[in-house]
Amino acid sequence: MRQKEISLNIQPEPDEFGDDHHGSSAADTPLRPDAFEMDDEVKIEKIEKHFREIMHILGLDLNDDSLNGTPRRVAKMFVKEVFSGLNPKNRPHARLFENKYNYDQMLVEKDITFYSHCEHHFVPIYGKAHVAYFSSGKVIGLSKINRIVQYFSKRPQVQERLTVQIGKELERILQTEDVGVVLDANHMCVASRGVGDTNSKTGTAYFSGKFKDENIKREFLNYINSK
Repeated sequence: MRQKEISLNIQPEPDEFGDDHHGSSAADTPLRPDAFEMDDEVKIEKIEKHFREIMHILGLDLNDDSLNGTPRRVAKMFVKEVFSGLNPKNRPHARLFENKYNYDQMLVEKDITFYSHCEHHFVPIYGKAHVAYFSSGKVIGLSKINRIVQYFSKRPQVQERLTVQIGKELERILQTEDVGVVLDANHMCVASRGVGDTNSKTGTAYFSGKFKDENIKREFLNYINSK
């Protein structure tokens, strides 16, 4: 992805029209206070029932061997997999380690694959996340960075909010203000419906602390854009 394709200033606007894809300015995923009072198995049963009705309304023959188990599969997928990041019990617990090597340069993990779902149409958003930080005296296991990206991805999302959530979570865990996050994503709500554009990608970025310095920002962007 070229630097000019990355949005460096995130200024989401309200979604006034059904086909627009702006996110709300809030960093938190909109959830009801009672979102997790219902047991997962009960959620699966209810979703299965309603999805079976949706398939019936669409005219599908649910007696067919290929379709009969689909409502249950979809329900389990929603609760246990693609939207599992809604549940705070699944939030990664990241252990920090002392920066024994006194490494004071930028640490970058790039090309983290993520899959999410557009909250406007419930179709996939997928792409790569690139994350960087400067240690404040602590470091984190590299796999935990991936898990943080996956956790916030596995919920209905808009890309702007996802980018900010990853950035703020890394600041909180790493106890540093020096974090950079860039997301480069494909939106199936653009490619498979609506305008039907299969070539465009969307770039978003979150920079804090040292990453607001143009030289450091450029170093990060040059690295993630290199082969």
